[in-house]
Amino acid sequence: MKNNLLKPITYFLILLICVISLARISMPNSSNDVSDSSTKKISTLKTPASYRPYHDPKNLRVPYNWRRTSQTGPYPHIKRLENDLTIRVSLKGNRVYILRGNTRVYTMIASAGLFKNGKSLTPTGTFKINHNRGSSFYNPQLNEGAKNWVSWSNDDTYLFHSVPTKSNGKYNINQARKLGVQPGSHGCIRLSVPDSRWIVEHVPAETKVVIKNN
Repeated sequence: MKNNLLKPITYFLILLICVISLARISMPNSSNDVSDSSTKKISTLKTPASYRPYHDPKNLRVPYNWRRTSQTGPYPHIKRLENDLTIRVSLKGNRVYILRGNTRVYTMIASAGLFKNGKSLTPTGTFKINHNRGSSFYNPQLNEGAKNWVSWSNDDTYLFHSVPTKSNGKYNINQARKLGVQPGSHGCIRLSVPDSRWIVEHVPAETKVVIKNN
């Protein structure tokens, strides 16, 4: 009698285990779904490098140094009346490129206008370098100044210039550290100290300036 009862119970237990196993296999794995979703989100996040129209040259200084030239090699030689020069700005890429025709001849680390509501404080479009330039300025309304400035807007609102200075003329180190890494200005385009000086001394008026987000 005991053996007769044992067989059906054993069969029932085996069947129950099979049903439970099949149910587990068919159930969605929530942890995998979360992991896949997180991976997709991470893969869609863009870095500043993904916005740059050119790869950084091998001789770009790493880590970035706002006190020194962006590249370890020499600046390009600019002719006095050169007319095929273009300054190309990548706002989200934190870069300024010196182009001769369609050829990039120099890359500069930069920081342009902060993004507010998805739009940079630096205007995009095509502009040109003006005759107005100087060794330094200070804006009391912003409590900020800079060295080596060149205007690329008709009213001198927007400039290429060095990393910012304080009211005492000393460089703002906290802001300078953003150079090449993230936007930080009120609309002007910040450069390293020697890069900004080179533009003042060598880039002629009427040079085309093309500013894009990428």
